[in-house]
Amino acid sequence: MDIGFDGKVAIVTGAGGGLGRSHALEFARRGARVVVNDLGGSIDGSGHDDGPAARVVREINDLGGEAVANLDSVASPEGGAAIVDTAVQAFGRVDIVVNNAGILRDKAFHNMTPDLIDPVIDVHLKGAFNVTKAAWGLMREQGYGRIVNTSSNSGILGNFGQANYGAAKMGLVGFTRVLGIEGAKHNIKVNAIAPVAFTRMTADLMPGLEDKLKPEMVTPVVVWLAHADCPVTGEVYSAGGGVVARFFIGLTPGIVDHELTVESVRDRFDAIRDETGYTVPANNGDELRKIFSQLT
Repeated sequence: MDIGFDGKVAIVTGAGGGLGRSHALEFARRGARVVVNDLGGSIDGSGHDDGPAARVVREINDLGGEAVANLDSVASPEGGAAIVDTAVQAFGRVDIVVNNAGILRDKAFHNMTPDLIDPVIDVHLKGAFNVTKAAWGLMREQGYGRIVNTSSNSGILGNFGQANYGAAKMGLVGFTRVLGIEGAKHNIKVNAIAPVAFTRMTADLMPGLEDKLKPEMVTPVVVWLAHADCPVTGEVYSAGGGVVARFFIGLTPGIVDHELTVESVRDRFDAIRDETGYTVPANNGDELRKIFSQLT
């Protein structure tokens, strides 16, 4: 059966182009009513332009879908609240939030300054907090919600010159894990993607890969994670060019030493790092149970 979203309302931030535009269009094609949020700024977050969001709304309307534009910034609590209020005023509810808005201010760490750090954290990490917080109460009340956060392999794996961006993106992994736990009893599922796609933000990093790494090859993962039938929560998925895989946090068996010293850590460091027999804890309780079982 086809995956549909009739009756559902989706907010997609940063939807004026690239990944966000692709997500918004696909939700609309499948029956969702969509809030297309985009400040219309440059890659580094400066400036403002009403055009990108308006163009995507026109595309959706031309498809026979329903959409409204929102031009607020995700970077403040007031902006996050205004984005959610746009959905409520236009469509009466919020079912899906895709936190996609992002900017880049890359620089080697020894040259990084607060004006390169704070805006990146504000948009990526605090932006997800601001929009999700405004929608969270509504989702709890209606007993339903789907949230998809946009992390990055730059945070999960690291990338030169992106300490600010990587910190924000790995922060979103923790955000996803915690909300997956907190939302479970309210039927709110929260997952994340780490996309690899040729967009305005990555064009300089991926020359010649425009055809292989289209945003449209990431969107199906986002749309599935946002569907009512998606069975998972608190997970992270890599997606790019049609390759889809799960990122997870593994825990090695490690060692047990009731007389642990610095020297014994040194001498058994290879055993501590040995990945043979690793486990994938679902939460911090799983890790504690593993530790207690080894201690006893």
